[in-house]
Amino acid sequence: MPRSAAQTTRAARADPQAPAVHTGGRPCLRVLGTEITLLESVRERAEADLGIRIHFERLDFLAAQQRAATQTESYDVYDQCFHSLDIVWFWHAIQPIDLRRIALWAEVSDLTKIGRITPGAPLGCGDAPVRKLYVQADATLGAAQSERIAMLPAVHNMDAFAVTPQIRALMGDEIGWGCLLDARLSGRIALVDEPAIGVFDAALAARSSGEFEPRDMGNLSLREIDQLIGILLERKRRGHFGGFWKTAADSVRLMQGGIVGGQSIWASALTALAAEGVPVIEVVPREGYRAWHGGMCLSRQLKGRMLGVAYDYLNWWLSGWPGAVMARQGCYMAAPGRVRDWLAPAEWDYWYEGRPAACDLRGPDGRVVVRAGALRSGGSYARKASRIAVWNTTMDEHNYLARRWRDFIGEAIPAGAAGPR
Repeated sequence: MPRSAAQTTRAARADPQAPAVHTGGRPCLRVLGTEITLLESVRERAEADLGIRIHFERLDFLAAQQRAATQTESYDVYDQCFHSLDIVWFWHAIQPIDLRRIALWAEVSDLTKIGRITPGAPLGCGDAPVRKLYVQADATLGAAQSERIAMLPAVHNMDAFAVTPQIRALMGDEIGWGCLLDARLSGRIALVDEPAIGVFDAALAARSSGEFEPRDMGNLSLREIDQLIGILLERKRRGHFGGFWKTAADSVRLMQGGIVGGQSIWASALTALAAEGVPVIEVVPREGYRAWHGGMCLSRQLKGRMLGVAYDYLNWWLSGWPGAVMARQGCYMAAPGRVRDWLAPAEWDYWYEGRPAACDLRGPDGRVVVRAGALRSGGSYARKASRIAVWNTTMDEHNYLARRWRDFIGEAIPAGAAGPR
């Protein structure tokens, strides 16, 4: 029988100093994050399992990051990605997490703890979570293991881009990131509008096309940023890009409406498109994936009873049920063994093992997102996690990159430029 989330939470209270949740009424936990994980079904289940009230505030990546860094009194838990850690840690917006109060830490994947899921896998450029997971003795973040971490690893994935079957047929089987800048697709390409994410799709594409050769893909210099933005601006002025998006819902609308035929893509958008019957193919790029890893941080203002409530919530996320919900929209969980207890065998085989779907599979909202016989793009979790080229990253020159990225996104397309077709 699967171990319940409530059982896992009780186990986390082995520390006698951990405050109980169910005394003195139902506290309200405020969680700040994005649409990727803050689903209504997750909120409702967590409230029922933990006996608390939960308020989700969903913002886009940049807005959530800014709020977390500057308004620590407005949230209790920050649910975001490791590439946002530098900023919130620098602003002292969050407090360290005591691993003695994380019941299932031993079950968290090596992908986070040591940086590789298999010994021969590449670490990947940029903000690999292990590089900033542990709080060091001097209060910096690093890979040397300690009893305190800055963010509890949770939902993650290895992202690429999606194309229509027509574009896949045009580009052939040996398709790479360069597809996003291919002149044959002018007017039909979209990018995610977030500098710590979209810039890497663009950089991988420019390197694949032979136009860009950075010294370190995960930490571009000022000159390299200018060079890359110059490449993108030149394409934009010729009408190469059919759109830009900030949320998965926006990317779904772009492909669903036929506005673009190829674009950066997140797993939740792929499952949404599948549920709508829109035929798209997630590409397995020959150069490797752009990966991201989400997790949860504790606001610096938390203490006493509410700190205990927040720890219960963090432990609940590793208990299995939330990870099963995330699996059904194509994402992975840091403690995958617990997830298996809450998935049907056909679901586990498809989402984690890369085996053909034994039957139709449904997404978090109950709609069919995988048809019987389908194979997951990229194969098993272990295979995909062993092919990471770069992680979403906040670079040393992030502020400059963000300004140049705004230059690129904000420049108007001239009249007469080629549009979507």
